[in-house]
Amino acid sequence: MAISLTILMDGLIYAAWLFVVALGMTLIFGVMRILNVAHGSFYAFGAYTMATLLNLITGAGLPFAYGFLAIPLAALAVGGGLGTMMETGVLRWLHGRDEVAAALATFALFLILEDMVPLIWGLDAIPTYQIYGVLGTTDIGGMIFNNYELSFILLAIVVGAITWWGLRHTRQGKIVLAVIHDPEAAQAFGINVRRVFPTVFAIGGVLGALAGAYSAPMITVYPGIGVEAVILAFAVVVIGGLGSVPGAMIGALAVGLARAVAVHLLPQVELFVIYSVMTLVLLFRPSGLFAKPVARRI
Repeated sequence: MAISLTILMDGLIYAAWLFVVALGMTLIFGVMRILNVAHGSFYAFGAYTMATLLNLITGAGLPFAYGFLAIPLAALAVGGGLGTMMETGVLRWLHGRDEVAAALATFALFLILEDMVPLIWGLDAIPTYQIYGVLGTTDIGGMIFNNYELSFILLAIVVGAITWWGLRHTRQGKIVLAVIHDPEAAQAFGINVRRVFPTVFAIGGVLGALAGAYSAPMITVYPGIGVEAVILAFAVVVIGGLGSVPGAMIGALAVGLARAVAVHLLPQVELFVIYSVMTLVLLFRPSGLFAKPVARRI
């Protein structure tokens, strides 16, 4: 019973992390049809910016609880600033071109930004544990879980609910949905599709940076963390279906729970299990579980 509970909770925490990371990537692809490889850079820069702000707060002698304010600040600064610069500076010139060219452009941006990380923050890992224990622990079924890690589940629920509500119940969200479902028809009805792109890309960047900033106190921030994040996010959005928000949630749950089972029962196959889930889904659903139907043009 104890091992089952541990697997369940660890799987849910990891799935929550995956969902927040992958949500921005799948939203950007749904609207812009760009597989944003540079999404891993949002994650890395968010984590490093959070670490920098947290060390400034603790260095100034302020209470550790102030570190929670650094999380949204890091996400907004990185996602809004870096995302806007990437979209307006590079990707706007690739709208309407081949999707492979856009993916290669984001891959090039990812490589450049990965090299910028050690230039800005150095090669040494940066510990950011200061606020990890502030929220205390919770006893669930006789097992002790850190509340900060459990709060990642709440974060995923809140982010997912806000995204769903924003897409379904706001004018801007309905415009985004229209562009996702049929950009040509949306443009025919008077929607300026190109004007939607920078906003969506910045929102996707904020979500990626938020995942990095929130993860920072749980890990040691080091060069290369963006690589792992973008690979796993890609696996999640492929399983769920590129451009599908519900698919990102289901994909994150599938990968998170499968990984937790492997870690606790057969750790040698941890990475194998993650990509086995993706392979199994693609064998039966080549476009992912929740991929939208594509109209056949005549």
